[in-house]
This record gives sequence, C-alpha cells and structure tokens, in this order.
Amino acid sequence: MSKTTPWWTTHFDARYLHEYEPLFTLTRDREEVARVVELLGELPTGSRVLDCPCGQGRHAHLLAEAGFDVDGLDYSRDLLDVARRRGTGRTLRYTQGDMRKLPARWTERFDAVVNLFTSFGFFDTPADDRRVLAEFARVLKPGGLLLWHGGSRDGVMAKFLGRDWWSTADGTMFGQERSFDPLSGFLHIRSTWRGPEGEGEREHRIRLYSASHLAERLAEVGLIVEAAYDGWTERPLHRRAGEMLLVARKD
Repeated sequence: MSKTTPWWTTHFDARYLHEYEPLFTLTRDREEVARVVELLGELPTGSRVLDCPCGQGRHAHLLAEAGFDVDGLDYSRDLLDVARRRGTGRTLRYTQGDMRKLPARWTERFDAVVNLFTSFGFFDTPADDRRVLAEFARVLKPGGLLLWHGGSRDGVMAKFLGRDWWSTADGTMFGQERSFDPLSGFLHIRSTWRGPEGEGEREHRIRLYSASHLAERLAEVGLIVEAAYDGWTERPLHRRAGEMLLVARKD
C-alpha cells in the first residue's frame, strides 16, 4: 500500500469486482434491498434516496425499481461505469465524487441516505470519518433517515477470522490474511490471487467501529440512532454480531 496514494483511490476496480464476485449476486442484492425498503417503509413512493458510496449500483438500481428517486455517488469511475451500464433514467442518476464533500446543491435534499456493505472507515483519520457523517446529516431533510451497514468491531473481534479463501467462476483462487490494530482500530487485509489470468496481491484497510462509538459520532452531527440490528436480519444487535445495521434519524 503506497504511503502517498490512499488505497481507496485505486482499489475499487475490476479486480475488486472479481474478488468479491461470490457476494455480488442478484438474489443477495434483492434480499438486501427488500430489507432497506422495509426499514424505509414510512417513506412514500418518489422519496429521494442517496446511495453513498454506491459502487457498481447493485442497490441503487433496485431502489429506483422500488419507486424511489435515487442518486448514487462513488469515487471509483470503474464502478460507476458498471453502474451506468446497468441503466440510468429520470429516477436514477450517478455522480462521481468524494463522500467527505458532497455537492453543495444537495443540502437537505434527501429523505434517506444509505451507506451499505462496509463502505465506511476508509480514510486515514477519524476526523475524515466524522466529516462523512456530517455530510450525510447535511444532505438529509429534517427527520430524514440514515441506514448504515458494516462491520461491528465487537463482533469481528469476538470471532476473528485471520485467514480465508474462496474461488470465483473462472477458477481464480482468492485468499485473504487479516490483522487488527486495536490502537488505530484498523483491520488490515492482504489479498492474494492465482488463476487463469495470472497472480498477484494487494492490501487495504478499514477502520472498525463499535455500535456505541459510532452512535456517539452520529449524535455529534445530529443523527440519533433509533434501532440497531444484527446485520441484515430483524434480530437486535448483540455483541457477537459480525455486522450491524443502524437506523438513525436527523434531529
């Protein structure tokens, strides 16, 4: 990982899509969006939703199909190209940008913001993470909802998996080695692969938060957590849950 170029500026590309291919299925996408729609149930058809970062659009295009007016923002041009090939239209638009500084014209524009699939904690300093949350609060209307889904530090540590591997449809074998720095809160991941197109390796890292810590950071920017779930399920969050889904409302 370069010390001068942040990993997240180049990581989300075709190799990323290849590595996580087993997770990116239409069945899974529809199940996750069905849960999002359930949690946004109070919002009427046509409500404005921001998917940030939106990646390859796997949630955004289904949210638009469900009747919402959707904007997706992501830093990666590679993933946005994939998203746009899936389709855009009157109720689905994509923007390239940095989630630490969303467009000024979006102030109080959205009824809901969704931040899904461990799409938080990329940046070097916690201050940048707080800036992201402040931007989410700024673009939400009063009373608007934030749905945040990602890793739970408590659960990840309770059943830490230091090594994992899987294969993709073309026979490429991917492996991950993970380590955790409790002082910085960073989970470091080293990925290696070997397959028909060759072999290689690269690294990335994500800062993990506990539910209580993240709830405190959200409250600082005027977003109050109303519910916390064990990942995509309806079960309440517990200390051994590896993922969490938080629902927060703007004051």
